[in-house]
Amino acid sequence: MQIVTLTTDFGLKDHYVGVLKGTILSKKPDLNIVDITHQVETHDIVQAAFHLTNAYSTFPKGTIHLVAVYSYYQEDFQFVIFEKNGHYFVGPNNGIFSLMFDDLQDTTIHTIDYDNEKDYKIQQIMSHGVACIAHGLGMEEIGSKLEEVVQKIGIQPVVTKDQIRATVIHIDHFDNVVINLKKSLFEKMREGRNFSLFYRQNDPITKISKGYHDSHIGDVLCFFNAADYMEIAINMGRASELLGLKKNETVQINFF
Repeated sequence: MQIVTLTTDFGLKDHYVGVLKGTILSKKPDLNIVDITHQVETHDIVQAAFHLTNAYSTFPKGTIHLVAVYSYYQEDFQFVIFEKNGHYFVGPNNGIFSLMFDDLQDTTIHTIDYDNEKDYKIQQIMSHGVACIAHGLGMEEIGSKLEEVVQKIGIQPVVTKDQIRATVIHIDHFDNVVINLKKSLFEKMREGRNFSLFYRQNDPITKISKGYHDSHIGDVLCFFNAADYMEIAINMGRASELLGLKKNETVQINFF
């Protein structure tokens, strides 16, 4: 059964997710729709890219991933469709996919063609793209080749020989604090040295834990999560709230 994932900023309070699912299923009722998240902060394509990047590869090859975050409400808005790493992606041409893939410019991307003289709803356009893939149509049958994809540059850590300044990019459901620092970059800059991780006016963290089991209840710790991003957490506690760490704040790592 063809799998379709959904990542949106629609929230769960209103009927919008239901309308999107209903529109998709009305075009191909036998699809298996899986929610990744509908709780992306409004218009936050960086957060959406973070969630989808960490989730899409866990699905079988051939899965269709639909993104509806910061969808354009302009007369000439574009929705795009492409294949990457054995998966299909459908969403707005607003830069979100450039945040997921560094080599997106090397990928053939097509628009989802529609008649902008008619009052098409965004859900109809996106579900049309999904249905076309699910029915086995080629990209060139869905729309014309896109000449220029919107590019966005995500926030990257600032690195010097003895220091990394990184940024909080996500607070998860458990109030753990996710930093835009991958393990590979941390180890490359560390070169086996000791380090101190400073955040706000708190005592620094000076070791990488293996996980919560590597600390006592109430301890502040940092570790690399399953996606290899650094996290600051409190064992059995809510780190963001208790430590005063919010999204877009900076943490500093000094090596010595």
